Amino acid sequence: MDHPYPAELAMSFFLRDASLSDIPAISAIYRESVLNGVASYEIDPPSEADMAGRFSSIVASGYPYIAAVDADGALLGYAYASAFRTRPAYRFLVEDSIYLAPEARGRGVGKALLTELIARCTALGFRQMVAVIGGAHPASVALHRALGFAESGTLKGAGYKHGRWLDTALMQLELGDGLRTEPETGRYPDTLYRR
Repeated sequence: MDHPYPAELAMSFFLRDASLSDIPAISAIYRESVLNGVASYEIDPPSEADMAGRFSSIVASGYPYIAAVDADGALLGYAYASAFRTRPAYRFLVEDSIYLAPEARGRGVGKALLTELIARCTALGFRQMVAVIGGAHPASVALHRALGFAESGTLKGAGYKHGRWLDTALMQLELGDGLRTEPETGRYPDTLYRR
């Protein structure tokens, strides 16, 4: 894939599909975010078993789950798409999630993960991607804006964490043909949540 960031950063990590063997590192990155950040509104970090269950559910539903690793194979961050809501009419809309290890922030890892996630979701036939940004975190808002997301709204005081009320920014990106054509029926993601 062509990387939209400087060559020296592109050489420092690569992207691959995440796997169950990544769960300890994924759990550690998420734990740090839950305890110290506002990207997640969870208060208590989930166990590795819980994270493995979430991973398996996302992957079994056909959504992409991507890892960024350094030259030594250490996990720098991960991103995945999942259902925004599970009611059938939402099946062409995905929500993105991106989490980075503290040492990976500001190195282009998040941009690479989100760029790849957008490409994969577009190829799968999704038509919209939404970002639900906890704490309306400025770096996350800027990242999404840089990749074409537009602000859709703000939920004022949607969360309470670390002793303060947090706004939640909603941002949206049209994928593929977006609203211009009817979605393809009878194949993924049309088959999600339909029996």
